[in-house]
Parts: sequence; structure tokens; C-alpha cells
Amino acid sequence: MSQAIAVYCGSRFGDGPAFRAAAHALGQLIGRTGRTLVYGGGRVGLMGTVAGATLAAGGHVVGVIPQALMDREVGHAGLTELHVVQTMHERKQLMATRADAFIALPGGIGTLEELYEVWSWQQLGYHDKPVALLNVDGYYDALLEFTRVTHARGFVSDAQFSALMVDDDAARLLERVCEAAAKATAPDDYSRI
Repeated sequence: MSQAIAVYCGSRFGDGPAFRAAAHALGQLIGRTGRTLVYGGGRVGLMGTVAGATLAAGGHVVGVIPQALMDREVGHAGLTELHVVQTMHERKQLMATRADAFIALPGGIGTLEELYEVWSWQQLGYHDKPVALLNVDGYYDALLEFTRVTHARGFVSDAQFSALMVDDDAARLLERVCEAAAKATAPDDYSRI
């Protein structure tokens, strides 16, 4: 069974071409390597870019979108699977269940919320899947500096600090994430969430 990679990213393109290029590259890599993309189900912004690139490369794409966002995020009708759910919580839980690993591309507060949620679920033992940031064009530099502060000031353990994988190269990060996902052994337990 092929690995499924959940990708969190913006429903906008951001202010530079590097973001779109990274989303396209990551989608192509997921598709070309026979993996499955799990994402938020939209066809706009970086979300649409990563999905389109995965599909164009022959990949399987699973979208999960709440009914309330179908029009706002313009649900992608051309996916392998599109799941329309009722709540954001259902969306995030279904994405987490279907994924073997998580990668955040640049995005806004929704992307950050999704990243931190799966990272905290990892810390709490709900899963042992890898969590990663693709730091495109230094986008996450300030966030990573703040994360270093939370670690240095004693609010994030050594283990949890080092658990977040970070890279600025899509191919290298995907390889690292997939190697770590292959070693994950603990079953998901989202029943306590």
C-alpha cells in the first residue's frame, strides 16, 4: 500500500512565485512516486496547485472539505476522492486518519493551526507519524525562531522540538518524511480527542 502524505497549505498563492513552484514540485513528487496526497479539497491557491500537480503526475488525491467551505474554497471536482464533511474537526480528523505523514507548505492561520494540531497530537501520543515544514524562501524562519525560544524557555521538550522535520527542499523533505513514516509503529488513537 502506498504512503499517503497530508499537505497543509494556503488557499492563496502568497506574494512570490517560489511558493507556487514549491507546491507544484511537492505535488509532482507525490504523484511520480506513487504516493497519495491528502489535503483540504480546494482548487484555489497552493491547495489547488499541489492537487493539480499530483493528479498530472498520475497520483491519487484525496480531498476533505467541510460543506460550508465548498463554495468559499471552491471544492476541487476532479479529485480521485472528495469527502464533504460537516465540520472542520471532522475534516482534520479524517485527514489525519488517512495520512501516514504531514507536511506544511506556506499558508496562513489555518495552515498553522493544522500543523500545530497534528504536532500536538503527536506529543500526546495519538499518533507517531512524522510532522514536517517545507520552509520555502525562508517563509517559516520567524516561526522556527519562536519555536527555538519555546524550547529554550522550557515549554517544549527536547524530543518534541526535534520531532518537527524542517527542510527547504521538497524532494529531500519528502524522502525524510517517507522514511520516518515507514518506521512509525504506533496505531492511531484519535478516540480521546
